[in-house]
Parts: sequence; structure tokens; C-alpha cells
Amino acid sequence: MTDWDERWREGDTPWDHGEAAPPLLELLDSEYGDHLKGRRVLVPGCGSGEDVRALARAGARATGLDISPAATAHARQLDPTEGAEFVSGSFFDWSSEAFDAIWEHTCFCAIDPADRVRYAAACARLIRPGGFLTGVFYLEPWLPDELPEPPPYGAERSEIIDLLEPEFVLRWDKVPDRAFPSRVGREWLAVFERIDCDRGVAD
Repeated sequence: MTDWDERWREGDTPWDHGEAAPPLLELLDSEYGDHLKGRRVLVPGCGSGEDVRALARAGARATGLDISPAATAHARQLDPTEGAEFVSGSFFDWSSEAFDAIWEHTCFCAIDPADRVRYAAACARLIRPGGFLTGVFYLEPWLPDELPEPPPYGAERSEIIDLLEPEFVLRWDKVPDRAFPSRVGREWLAVFERIDCDRGVAD
């Protein structure tokens, strides 16, 4: 199991580009990102918080959550942004009032695939009915000769959809036009709506 706090304390964070994810910026620049603006948005596995700050600058009340206290401490030391906050804790066990949306970027790919059912359950618990799970997922994050072992862990589009049903329904998706150079064509940008399963509809 990866010791994320140790890696942040040692500065061993090659995944941290020091800027927000290009697919997030693409989404926020489009009509499909309007559901994130002016809303309470949770960012699990937030790391240094670049996505959190980008969401806050777009008008969201963004909370970055990371299992590593060193990561959230680092995030707080960077330029403060109104509407952005950072907390430490496990996404699987963290308790909070339900959010309007979750922005997924680097949490799903970092957990053991055996924990993906727990991930889906946490998303359903932390997003209100009618809210959204929006994120960029790695369909083929790395070639075998580029990284000795995962994470990141990839997933098929159909696998992600099946995992999130019936609590979520896919509303929109695309391969993003903007990406970090090593991720071009390997990411999937998707917007899932949280369904009230008792009623079969979103509130």
C-alpha cells in the first residue's frame, strides 16, 4: 500500500504538475461545467489543491480532502483563494453534510481496484440526490514500460458506468481536448448525476 503522507513529506510527487488539471479548466470554460459553479464541491485526493483553487476561482465553495496531512498542509501554504478549504481524512470514512458535487481527478486511479465499490459508496453518501459526480478518469494511464508498477490504475469506460449504477446515471462524457502531454487520449471526462434510488429520479 502506498504511503501517501511519506511521499508528500519527501517531495516524491511526480504526479503533481503545479497547476489545475487541463480537463477541469476545459469543463469550467464550457456550459457543461455550470453545475460546479456557485456550488459546494468536494475534491477527494486533492494533493496540493490546484483543482480546488481553480474551482473556487470559478465561484465554487470547494473543499479539498486528502488522506495525507502533509499534502493538505502544503496546499494551505500556497496562495490562498477565497472559497477554498483543505481537510485531512480518508474519503471512505469521512463524514460531512452532502455536497452538490464531487470533482474526481486523482483519487479513483490511486486506490486499489478492490476498493472501488467503497469509492462508489462514498460518492453516493457524500453527494446529495440531484448532485453530480464529475471527473476525469484514466482509461489507459500509463504504458507498461513507463511506470514499474501502479498506481495509477486504469479502468474501462463501461466498468466505471457499471460501478456507479444505480446511484448515478451518466449525463455527458467526452475525451477531453485539453490534457497534460503524457495523458493525451488516455483520459475520459464524465458527468454523472446522483439519483434518488427510492424515487428513481434526481431531486
